[in-house]
Amino acid sequence: QVQLVESGGGLVQTGGSLTLSCAASGIIFSISTMNWYRQAPGKQRELVASISSTSSTSYADSVKGRFTISRDNVKKTVYLQMNSLKPEDAAEYYCNWQSIRTGMNFWGKGTLVTVSS
Repeated sequence: QVQLVESGGGLVQTGGSLTLSCAASGIIFSISTMNWYRQAPGKQRELVASISSTSSTSYADSVKGRFTISRDNVKKTVYLQMNSLKPEDAAEYYCNWQSIRTGMNFWGKGTLVTVSS
């Protein structure tokens, strides 16, 4: 029943912007911390940004000041606004939720962000 569906990935030029969306279903979204991860080829998956149920946010040092995570509890959607994109930002971006009941992690299928240089 848990479903996370990312969208918004694509090709952008260095310095450009892109907004990713993750639509969630099957979870009590309003009380859930939501996360964005990314994984580039040959690299480990890394946490990019998190937003808590109270809209407290945290970011990886590499994206601070450039990325903004936000949420819409009515739409049950979490967003990642990415500005000043760098080639290093190119990766598959994944939406993540950890079950409050079991602690199990759930992942979307990912959306690809390509940054041209």
